[in-house]
Amino acid sequence: MDLPHHGYRASAKPRARAAPPAGDPLLFDDTSSAAPPINSQGFYTPGYNMGGAPAGGPGGAGVNNLFADPMASAAMIYGSSLANQGKDIVNKEISRYVSVNKLKYFFAVDSKYVMKKLLLLMFPYTHQDWEVRYHRDTPLTPRHDVNAPDLYIPSMAFITYILLAGMALGIQNRFSPEVLGLCASTALVWVVIEVLVMLLSLYLLTVHSDLSTFDLIAYSGYKYVGMIFTVLGGLLFGSDGYFVALAWSSCALMFFIVRSLKMKILSSLSHDSMGAGASAKPRLRLYITVATAAFQPIIIYWLTSHLVR
Repeated sequence: MDLPHHGYRASAKPRARAAPPAGDPLLFDDTSSAAPPINSQGFYTPGYNMGGAPAGGPGGAGVNNLFADPMASAAMIYGSSLANQGKDIVNKEISRYVSVNKLKYFFAVDSKYVMKKLLLLMFPYTHQDWEVRYHRDTPLTPRHDVNAPDLYIPSMAFITYILLAGMALGIQNRFSPEVLGLCASTALVWVVIEVLVMLLSLYLLTVHSDLSTFDLIAYSGYKYVGMIFTVLGGLLFGSDGYFVALAWSSCALMFFIVRSLKMKILSSLSHDSMGAGASAKPRLRLYITVATAAFQPIIIYWLTSHLVR
């Protein structure tokens, strides 16, 4: 049905337009800061954009839930207690065989002591006082007494000798991990054999001295310094330099061993002067000291001759 045009236009009313707001016109309302709408059941309204998640993210919430879990906390506490118990057991087992305090004594060194000791090992002829100093029946630490034995120089000299042996073998195109491992194990086994023979000799002669196993390892390990000097002489000056360095380091080490062990072994004669065979003990102890010193050049030559050609 057609409506009359005049009736339709008569019923229409003109729409009033509102004035534009101040500033730039907004096309859409800003809802970024508003909270998501929640329905009556406590859930977010479907269709709401969850892209703007909090900075923590779902991973942070999972970690927080893990630490907030009482079972996880109990497991962590139990694991830490087991680790502490294992550490105590290991320390106790080590303390049964090795005294940690004694081991710390042999590593109580400083740079000044190391320099003095190295000079003493290479030039021992001018040294006069070889007696180890004591304070209240306790020997002074190596940093306070150059005559005190230490394990720092033997251990560092052993590592340096292995590195130098690897370099010497590499220069001669004879390097291989097996050869270097054999060189290191041989040098270590000779020291162990020497210390065991020395302990057995002192036991058979019933020598009551303050020489400990660590002392013997230190005195036996000082040969690594002479071995380094010998190998360097051979690498720099050939076979002639090798034999000159071997002779010098061997004589210096023998003099050092005799003077050092003499203060330790022969000084205990006053405690063992009684009994049968007491007159033969000084001579036997002197033989042990000299034999220990004379054995050093043989080991040095055995462990270094194959490195220099």
